Amino acid sequence: MKGRDLATIDAVEKVLLQHDYVADRVLATVVFLSLKLGKPLLLEGEAGVGKTQVAKTLAEVLDAPLIRLQCYEGLDVNNTIYEWNYTRQLLHIRMLEAQSCDIDASVERDLFGEEYLIKRPLLQAIELSAGGQAPVLLIDELDRADEEFEAFLLELLSDFQITIPEIGTMRAARPPVVVITSNRTREIHDALKRRCIYHWIDYPTLEKEYSIVNLKVPGASALLAGQLVHFVQELRRLDLYKLPGVAETLDWAEALVTLDARELELGLDPYNADPDGDGVADGDELDIYATDPFNWGSDGDGSSDGEELCGIRTDPLDWTAAPEAVSADQTLSADSTDSAAAS
Repeated sequence: MKGRDLATIDAVEKVLLQHDYVADRVLATVVFLSLKLGKPLLLEGEAGVGKTQVAKTLAEVLDAPLIRLQCYEGLDVNNTIYEWNYTRQLLHIRMLEAQSCDIDASVERDLFGEEYLIKRPLLQAIELSAGGQAPVLLIDELDRADEEFEAFLLELLSDFQITIPEIGTMRAARPPVVVITSNRTREIHDALKRRCIYHWIDYPTLEKEYSIVNLKVPGASALLAGQLVHFVQELRRLDLYKLPGVAETLDWAEALVTLDARELELGLDPYNADPDGDGVADGDELDIYATDPFNWGSDGDGSSDGEELCGIRTDPLDWTAAPEAVSADQTLSADSTDSAAAS
């Protein structure tokens, strides 16, 4: 991807969409600034909202290798930068002893050469950058790592160089494109935030999530996509321990397509549809949504053409009563009345 293809915010937004990532204007702006200013991009947000995918998409857009460092508690230099291949060094020493060779200074230098060096993600990124090809470095879920590693990372992001005592200092000719993600299970230090372009990725709006499902799961019908997106949006209003992210929405959509589902069916609880056998649904069902959530009455006849909620119960606690069908205008009117009463 040529640099001129990312010369504007609109171009960034467009090229991300071409690579199947639906980005809003704000996210496209911070990606643009990160690329132009050469600063790391720090993305925070709930799990499953698309933070990691930003780095993967950028690697595709820039036609650059993606190097990923998955953070976890206890992460240290040996796991992130380099370590020596002690097993191979020991075998080399045993071979020299078997040949009755003396281990002098030259042998020691050979033992600590690059051929015995196991390069970890951060060193790989610096090495590729030194060769003129700036990779995309993804430091994923930084909040899971210890604060000591965060302090070391702060130093690395300042100079983009690593010193190996036995070899010397390796510097990046072109700094890698760095994307850092965090689920905010703990606060990231302000010193690190100051060196980054920061952005919080929230759960998508209904319209944006609908676009994502259509883009990522093309096999889902418009009816099915609208139903499940609307349902997930409602779930996020509940006080749940873990709210579903976009990843869960896409997994659900793919599962339904795999099962050849064309829509979400209205029905009772499959485990207890009619416990007393009186033919009445005793509160064990869900009122599922119908078709396109963005179109409440395309034919203008004022009737509910399956394009809105199936119904609203007059008494939410009385599950024996059938739901009262309402139109979109009535629903909006009710919302306005509630808002006026609240104020």
